[in-house]
Amino acid sequence: MSEPVWGPVHRDIVDLLADHPADVPAVVDHLTKLQDLLVRMPPLLDSCPLADFNKLYLTITTTVLDGLYDDRFVDPVFLSRLDVEFAARYFDAMRLWTDSSAGTPKAWSCLFERMHGPDARPLPSAAAGVNAHINFDLPFALVTTFDHLESEPMDGSDQHRDYLEINNIFAEKIPQLRRGYLERWQLLIDMLNGDIDDWYQGELVDYTRDVAWRNAQKIWQCRHDPAAHECERNRLDSTAAALGRLLLSPLGAFLQ
Repeated sequence: MSEPVWGPVHRDIVDLLADHPADVPAVVDHLTKLQDLLVRMPPLLDSCPLADFNKLYLTITTTVLDGLYDDRFVDPVFLSRLDVEFAARYFDAMRLWTDSSAGTPKAWSCLFERMHGPDARPLPSAAAGVNAHINFDLPFALVTTFDHLESEPMDGSDQHRDYLEINNIFAEKIPQLRRGYLERWQLLIDMLNGDIDDWYQGELVDYTRDVAWRNAQKIWQCRHDPAAHECERNRLDSTAAALGRLLLSPLGAFLQ
């Protein structure tokens, strides 16, 4: 009999994934509980690659929730719905992987495969998760959100401005998070580089999320065409998977 996908915490993770978060506080609660479980997975324990991503995702989502409480966004209904739809795709990928389903997105599989070793460095692991979630999940989460709200992804709209405000949250949180993943030699280089690393990674987040918005607009136009929709899904999944494998390759060790 094969070992459970999630090792000794398999049952707990299955039970957690059985519940579908309906609002942003519930998403934060799920991510918090999931983090507590992932860091207990052998053989890597505190170095679980998926936990490296989940920690970053939890920090960003918690800040989004704070922003909703503080009236940071123009259209909180849109942001809340997007957050729930976005998280649902991450949890759905985990459910598919739990069931050993061939339908597990390739963008996520390349990270899930590393959970039992060989060890992957924390920053490339977190980056691989961000890559899968933004480059693959986000465009479809946007389309589902706009369809639910009976709106559409339009440049310059209140929803688009709120979407761009998330870039500012990344800019606020990523520098400290990134340094928390670095080893001593990387921290020394980071210190010598000054703000350069923070600047270009901020630019990379802005660019990547803009591409996700453009892809959502493209998918929106073909959302009622199953063949075209599936073509876009395969294209984005394959592209994100290729980048994910690169991030988790030996070249990823130089990422800082």
